[in-house]
Parts: sequence; structure tokens; C-alpha cells
Amino acid sequence: MIFETHAHYDDEAFDEDRDELIPKLLQEGIGTIVNVGASIASTKTTIALAEKYPKVYAAAGVHPSDVEELDEDGYLWLKEQAAHAKVIAIGEIGLDYYWVKEKEERKRQRYWFARQMELAKECALPVIIHSRDAAEDTLKVMKEVHAKDLTGVIHCYGYSAELAEAFLDMGYYIGIGGVVTFKNARKLKETVEKIPLERILLETDAPYMAPEPYRGKRNDSGKLIFVAEKIAELKGITSEEVETVTWRNAQALFQL
Repeated sequence: MIFETHAHYDDEAFDEDRDELIPKLLQEGIGTIVNVGASIASTKTTIALAEKYPKVYAAAGVHPSDVEELDEDGYLWLKEQAAHAKVIAIGEIGLDYYWVKEKEERKRQRYWFARQMELAKECALPVIIHSRDAAEDTLKVMKEVHAKDLTGVIHCYGYSAELAEAFLDMGYYIGIGGVVTFKNARKLKETVEKIPLERILLETDAPYMAPEPYRGKRNDSGKLIFVAEKIAELKGITSEEVETVTWRNAQALFQL
């Protein structure tokens, strides 16, 4: 059984077959799905999806690329959603400097990252952190808000094994998805080899980041078997062991 810790089934890429796909996945080896909000609008659709399917849970949060929509009213609304019975995390939140060079925009991202971390602390929920081209500032903000008092996952991990250790030392998990199957993912493979399996979570980021041999196509949780197999190969263990341990990891993080 596989625990899918990060998907976006409310995305328009699933509009044509969402109601057929999700039940099929849940019948064929995917035991639990965390659907993750990335904006106010997608947090609403994420919660609606979680309400529809017993084994689908929700994360409520605003992605760094969408924080320009956040204000105090939006923050209070997120706080209200965090009390929902199916909301089990705050996310995805964090920093994404890939497209953003302006100092003010980066400052805005850091502000709302910190505020949403504080929200998670107040609501006693784990966090799902997005960090792209922003390793130093991600760690800096986490230290400033005493992130050790929280727990969570660094989603779609893309930094070095050494930096992974810094996140592990703070009590966080590392989210591994389809990228680990790519031929040019040397750094990520080294990270998987070095960090304990007990700190790894399986994720797709569906509909994005499909693993080989489906790279470039629409992703879904059924393809996590390829991620588990690659992790097993790198660790010298069976894919069944990867599924079992990462399932326990996710249950512990999300308190299910």
C-alpha cells in the first residue's frame, strides 16, 4: 500500500476523468492521498475533494508564487480552514525564487512563509514546504520561526544531501517523487542513498513530475511504484519495504 503525500487532483488536468481516476487509484494500491492547496481557490477545491473521498485528505495553504493574493482576511480564512476535520497540514508554503528576482517580491514570499509557519504552529499541524532556488532563505526563515517546534516535509526535494541533513536535524521529512528516476538526477539520488528511509515520503506532485518512463506526461499516484522501485534500488532493499516504511512515516507525520 502506498501513501501519496502530495498531489493536486483538483487541477484542470484531471477535469475529464477525476471521478473515475481517484476511486480507481484507491482500489489499486494507493491507500491514502493528501491533496495540497496552492492558493485560496485551490485550497477550496482541495477541501471539497477531501470531503468527497474518505481516503483523501487536504492541506490548506498558499504557494509562494501566489502570495500576492494573501492579506489578513485571506490569512484568517486559512486559519478557519485549518480547523476542518479533513485538513491535516498547512501547505504548500515556502519560497520559490526560480522566476522571481525582485527583492520586494522575495521579501513578500518570506513574510507569508513565516506567517503560514506560525499558523501551522498555532493550529498544531505539520507543514508542506516548497523550496526552489531558495535554500539559504528557506533555512533562515525556518530558524527564525523556530521550525523545530513544528514538523513537516520538504516537498519535491532538489538540494544536496548535506542540506538535507540540516532539514532532518530540524525534524523534517524529505519528499521524493518522479525526479529521482531521471537519468540526470545525480544529486537527488545521492541524497536518497545517504538519508534514512525513515525520513523519506513518497509523493507525485500530480499532474506534474511524472517518473520515467512517463516523463513529460500527466502524472498520477499510480506511478509512485516507479519511485518506490528506484528508491529500493538505491537503498539495496525491496520496493515493498520502501512502501511499508514510507507509509508509516506519512502516518506519523500527518497523525493518521
